[in-house]
Amino acid sequence: MTDSQLIREIKDGNVQLYDELMRRYERKILAFIYHMLKSAKMESLAEDLCNETFYKAYRSLHSFREVEATFSTWLYTIARNTVLSELRKNKNTKVSLEQSGLEPHAGADAMPELTALRNEKVSMVRDAINNLPEKQRSALILREYDQLDYQEIANILGQTVSSVKSLLFRARASVKLQLEPYFLDPIFEEYEGMNR
Repeated sequence: MTDSQLIREIKDGNVQLYDELMRRYERKILAFIYHMLKSAKMESLAEDLCNETFYKAYRSLHSFREVEATFSTWLYTIARNTVLSELRKNKNTKVSLEQSGLEPHAGADAMPELTALRNEKVSMVRDAINNLPEKQRSALILREYDQLDYQEIANILGQTVSSVKSLLFRARASVKLQLEPYFLDPIFEEYEGMNR
């Protein structure tokens, strides 16, 4: 069944089919919410906000109109608004990496130096993305992590396709500028060469 067929059935009273819609989108929505929460170090709320997103979508399903957006676009919009609302409520809340329970794990055969450098790289990229303005960060996450096309991102963010392209260009340029001094470090290049 397509999303449209499922939604029609659900609207006609076959509400147990909503589980199928959730299964189709839960991982993507959870990943999107998780990445949006990283800037505030509130990743631990991702599952709760994902559940809240699906609850809000279910309660508003009667108002969903396919002529205005696809179900996935509508769902991403609800998720984004849910996260932004939570971020506004908890503006000063900070959770450390240790408290979040997220710790990088290295393979048994990995060189500790390379593992440390890779972890540092990942951390710096995340920090650079988290430093972006909200719309640039959202656009970049939707494009790079969720692999959405420009039109879908435009619908979610309430922008034009050309605005989304501009947001992505500025976001990528900003991330590159923030990371450039670090990745030009000769010590870093020496370690990278060891892996070849």
